[in-house]
This record gives sequence, C-alpha cells and structure tokens, in this order.
Amino acid sequence: MLKGLIGYFVDFRDDEEFKGMLWAAAYGFFIMFSWYILRAVRDEIAAEDRGNLQYLWTAVFVVMVFIAVPAYSWVASRYSRGVFVPLVNRFFISCLIGFWASLVFLPVEARPWIDRAFYVWASIFSLFVVTVFWGLVADCFDNDQGKRLFAFIAVGASLGGWFGPIIVIQLAEQVPVFYLLLISCVPLEIASWFAGALHRNFETGAVVAEGESERPLAGGAISGMKAVFASPYLVGIAAFIALMTFASTVLYYAQSDLVYEAMTDRGERRVFLGQIDLIVNSLTIFFEVWLTARILRSLNVGVALALIPVATLVGFVVLGAYPTLATLVVVQVIYRAGRYGITKPAREVLFTVVSREEKYKSKAFIDAAVYRGGDLASGWIYTGLGTYIGLTIGAIALIAAPVLAVWAIVGLRIGARGDAMAVGHGDEPSKAVPVG
Repeated sequence: MLKGLIGYFVDFRDDEEFKGMLWAAAYGFFIMFSWYILRAVRDEIAAEDRGNLQYLWTAVFVVMVFIAVPAYSWVASRYSRGVFVPLVNRFFISCLIGFWASLVFLPVEARPWIDRAFYVWASIFSLFVVTVFWGLVADCFDNDQGKRLFAFIAVGASLGGWFGPIIVIQLAEQVPVFYLLLISCVPLEIASWFAGALHRNFETGAVVAEGESERPLAGGAISGMKAVFASPYLVGIAAFIALMTFASTVLYYAQSDLVYEAMTDRGERRVFLGQIDLIVNSLTIFFEVWLTARILRSLNVGVALALIPVATLVGFVVLGAYPTLATLVVVQVIYRAGRYGITKPAREVLFTVVSREEKYKSKAFIDAAVYRGGDLASGWIYTGLGTYIGLTIGAIALIAAPVLAVWAIVGLRIGARGDAMAVGHGDEPSKAVPVG
C-alpha cells in the first residue's frame, strides 16, 4: 500500500531503487529533525547579540576555511564513506554534550560567550551535516535518478524540519535551553544508523565502480578546494551559492533587527522563530511533493534553479516598499520554502555528474567555505549600508534586488551545463544495484 501511494507521486523504477530512496529519506529526516531543534536556539542568539553578528560570521568563516573543511577532507582521505559519514555526525554529538555541560556547570556570567561559541559551532554544523548527507546521496544515485527521486528524498528532510520546530514550540518556554541540545543528539545518532544502512545496501552500479565505495577518497586535505578552481562548472556552482547567501543574509539580518524590536523575551522569540520554521517546512513539503520533480523532468535543472531567485527579487521590491516584520515574514517564508523545496534538490542534481572526490570534498568546500564566505561578505555589506551609511531595511532590500537577477542568470547557465555533462557521460535511466 505504501509503495503504491508513493508511486503515485514518485517515478521509481524497481524495488531496490525504492528501498534506497527510503533509506536516504529517513537519513535526511533525522538530520533535519536534529538541526531544526537547534536552529531556533541559534537564531534567537542572533537576535539577542545582533550587534555582533558580523564578528560572529567572521569567526564562522575563519573556523570553516582553516579548520573544519581541511579536517573533514583529511578524514575523508583516510576512511571510506561508511566510516567518515557517521563519524562526522558523532563528532557533533560530542560537541552538543560539551555545550550542555558548559551551560550546566559554568557560571551564568559565562553565558554570553557560550552563546557566541554555540552560534559559531551551530553555523558550521548546519552546513556540514547537510553537505555530508547530500554528498552521500549524490554518490548513491545518478543524474537520471536524481531528477526523479531527489524531490522525495528532500521530503524526508523537510518532514524532519517540520517536527523539529514542534519540539521547540512546545518546550522553548518550559525548559532550560540546554535540554534542547541533549534532545537534538537523539535524532542525530539515529541519522548515523540510516547513513550506514544506505552505504551498505545501496548504490548505483553505473556510477560507482565495484568496491569503490569501500575505499577512502583520493587526494589530500585541500585537494577538493583545488578542484573547484580548476573546474568552470564547479566555479559556476560556487558563484550560484555565493549569490544565494547574499539574499539569505539580507533577510536574516533584517529578521534579527525586526524580531529584536518586536519582542523582548528570549523564550518568546524562540517560539516565534520556531513557528516560522514550521510554516516554512510545511510549504517546502508541498513544493517537493507536487512541483519539484515535475519541474526537473518537464523543464530542466536551470529553470528550477532560476525560479526562486526571480520570486525573491519580487519579494525584495515589496519589502523595500513595506519594510515591516509581517512583510519580511512573508518574503522569508516564500524564499526559504522555495530554496529548500525547489532550489536545494535541483542544486544537488548538479553534483551527480562529477567525480566522487568532488561530491564530498569539493562540495564541502563550496557548501561550507563558499557559503560562509558569502555570509561574511554579505554581512559586512549589510552592516556597512545600515550602520555606517544609515540606510533603512527597505532601502537595503531595493539595493539588493538587482543582485538577484544575476543569481537567476547563473542558475540557468549552470543548470544547462549540468544537463549537457549528464548527456556527455551517457547518463541514461539506470537500475539501482544492491550491494548488501
């Protein structure tokens, strides 16, 4: 019955492909369940400490580029994906336990610095666990499968993002924040089990040579970074993400300013931000179920990548005319739901046509270092326009709007390039091959 119901929405070709898709969706569910418990905690810290956001993002970028990405690449060069994928998740679990202990045992005067350290850590966590998840998925499915199945896999992740805010809404004003940190460890550990199951039981034989998934990746700690600059295709993906972060940053900073002005209680802010997350993920699921796979199959990846930049451009113009919290929430919801529900699956399809090292290492550099580098640059631009020049949120939104037109054009071009590379690889509909 379940298979028939899912088959009404998803074009899977055989039982093995169906099972692999379910393993991946479950992995994504628990990853995002964990993250969305932590997201409202992080974003409330941003509202409380909004005057230091640009400094926090500078710290995030430095740690990401000089510590996190090289360390991850080093581990991936020494262990197979079946080892390093769960290892990344469990490293973050140990960090959460450390933050819990700091909040419980250190004096209250240390709380601002614990908050700032957690903000930096959570910003790294949010990208790495998702990057590793989609890297494994892109390693297990080919381009044709990605266009058919990634939207459903993203539904699993979005459902996790839907349940996480429910936990926050119910508990944020009832329990100390450190209990939320411990609760988030549980789904993160379960995600590690599903990642192991996906690795052991499923891969696409047309893409991964026999036994390849059991070997460490080639290259060293910075080889993935070098590969990005050597490939016009990967540079295009990096440019797309950098432009996306500009839109995200403007909305994020504006949200922090307007939420801080509208609400004084920190628990109330966490509940409000959790409610936004709940609405975003509900709309995201609608997009993934009804629209994304149809767009990818009927049109192309480039069109899917350009849709949200165009919609966000319109939203920025409206925000420029009506710079209120209500307007921002509407634009933020449409932007985030479209980004997660349409842009994200389409973007991950782009990585199905590159090498395994590029799927993990180069992807980590793009998704982490480029993403946070874009955050950093955009954060200072926003601060300069708002704090030093004195522009209002509405004026900043209008200035930012033309950048989104460039973002849409880049999306169209790299989507077309990815489709051409898939044809060049002879990527035809393939069958899933069980490896367990």
